Amino acid sequence: MTLNIIKNYLTKNWQFIIVIFLAIIFFFATSSFNYLIQGKDFVKWSSPDETANYFFANLYANSGELTINTSVESKTLDDIVHPRSFRSDDGVLKPVSFLGIILIYGKIAALTGHDKIIPFLTPFFGAIGIIFYYLFIKKLFNKNIAFASSIILSSFPVYIYYSARSMFHNIPFIVLLVIGLYFALSLNHKNKFTGHLHSALSGFFIGLAIITRTSELIWVAPMLFFLWIFNLKKIGFIKGLSFLSFAFLAFFPVLHWNNILYGSPLQGGYPEMNQTILNITNSGFNFVKSIVDSETIATQELHDIKDNIFYFGFKTYESLINFINYFFVMFVLITAPAILGSVLMLQDWKKIESKHRIFLFIYFLVSIILVFYYGSWKFNDNPDATQITIGNSYTRYWLPIYLCAIPLACVFFERFTREIFNKKEIDLNYNNTNYANNAFISSLKSISKKRSWKSIFNFKVSKIYIINAMQTLFIGIIIFTSIQFVLFGSEEGLIQSYYKQKNARQEYDKILSLTEENSVIITLYHDKLLFPQRRVIVGLFDDKEMVAKYAKLAKIAPLYYYNFTLPQKSVDYLNNKRLKENGLKIKKVEEIGDFALYRLSGVIQSLVLNL
Repeated sequence: MTLNIIKNYLTKNWQFIIVIFLAIIFFFATSSFNYLIQGKDFVKWSSPDETANYFFANLYANSGELTINTSVESKTLDDIVHPRSFRSDDGVLKPVSFLGIILIYGKIAALTGHDKIIPFLTPFFGAIGIIFYYLFIKKLFNKNIAFASSIILSSFPVYIYYSARSMFHNIPFIVLLVIGLYFALSLNHKNKFTGHLHSALSGFFIGLAIITRTSELIWVAPMLFFLWIFNLKKIGFIKGLSFLSFAFLAFFPVLHWNNILYGSPLQGGYPEMNQTILNITNSGFNFVKSIVDSETIATQELHDIKDNIFYFGFKTYESLINFINYFFVMFVLITAPAILGSVLMLQDWKKIESKHRIFLFIYFLVSIILVFYYGSWKFNDNPDATQITIGNSYTRYWLPIYLCAIPLACVFFERFTREIFNKKEIDLNYNNTNYANNAFISSLKSISKKRSWKSIFNFKVSKIYIINAMQTLFIGIIIFTSIQFVLFGSEEGLIQSYYKQKNARQEYDKILSLTEENSVIITLYHDKLLFPQRRVIVGLFDDKEMVAKYAKLAKIAPLYYYNFTLPQKSVDYLNNKRLKENGLKIKKVEEIGDFALYRLSGVIQSLVLNL
């Protein structure tokens, strides 16, 4: 009896079981990147955001604090001594980034008592995301589409890359959002208690997603608004109130820390975002006031709101070019069939279920917002601004667009591989959310009733196997090209990143051996490598006011400059003019690859050092 129960369960849920094993493999595969590149005394990251997120998550896990006091020099030098993605207020270092990932990862590390797990939490979230992605797509489409989609997601380059690059916000954000949306699909559960529980869980996880990347409210808020409008009767007042209450519960720690760190619950670490929120609020108030007073300035207020939302500009042409490069070209094997899948569904618009219409509407709305909001920005994550690589920020910001495209691609594969055989007995009516699975099962049942098992080689059965083989081939090609791309496909692939990090370790050891523990190093790119073992200033010599501050700092602490090796004529210019004006002198200490370490000292101090 027990064996029959197990057999029936495995027969019914074999796809879900495979997805779980796939998620486990995904976790170990993506975790191995940090396991190999990090060391016991060398936990370094490839971006300033990652550095800040790890530093403060680790600080919060061990002390429950989100600030750290620096030396008195920073207070007397207008807070210039700090790395990127940090801010210094009167010598107190604070995070600039969104607090969600810091609080969530820090709390998990504190509860487990092991801060060493922090670099491996994003791979864990990524693995959990594959499971909930399967469950979400299964509710939205069917388990065959969900199974194929989760396989593609587990090999999708952006998803792998930013799970391995584990201190970015994007993977935990999208995973928490998917979990929240999965529970949102079950708000109208037959059991009232389960429905209310799901509304609470949906609100809580979506709230956690928002605190992880609060800027995504620009599209999450419209998405939630339209989902509420389309499902007003299903949600009701109590479930809506439960959703909002638990979303606020998730948001409360950030409001608390914002008040402590930045003086207001609604103020964050980004000064530009704070000003934008204030400007939008004022413009919105003036807009409403102008309508009430029947004034004619409403249009100007709307323009002000648009200008503040699109803080970095609204650039239609640049947005479309970026979208073509990072959506159509970079992942053409997924995006091309996704477009065809969308067309097929639109052709069946009157036949498909309302949830599919809502999905397509929300997807197109969100895509338009994301394309023009982030596409208008100019990101230079790669030192070569002309390079189109997976490491440029468009890929992680457009992760929601990719994840919604995957099931649409699978819809196309499903339709294409079946309709080329023109099988009348396979019903692809979209009103049946399990159309693919039912067609497959009904075909097998009709065969088993009419033929003996010896007929397994007849043409009718072979069609089913050929169809499945073609779908497997399509997915296999995507998996192979995706893995190849994320590992070797660009200069920012994981293999290249691994070797860069290994070289960075040697660079790091060398610099630390050549500088004093209390020294300060001026650098443009290496703050993420040297902090916190060395205090850093992000800067050059092109700002006269900054050079004057360097001169003050050189009197009270060992001061160095680390950047690309300077030509001798540039060194002479600095010593004879720019630095000399402030009583400073620069001298090369040692070249390290393409870079060089220089000592900055006062003219008299320099003479003493030479003696």
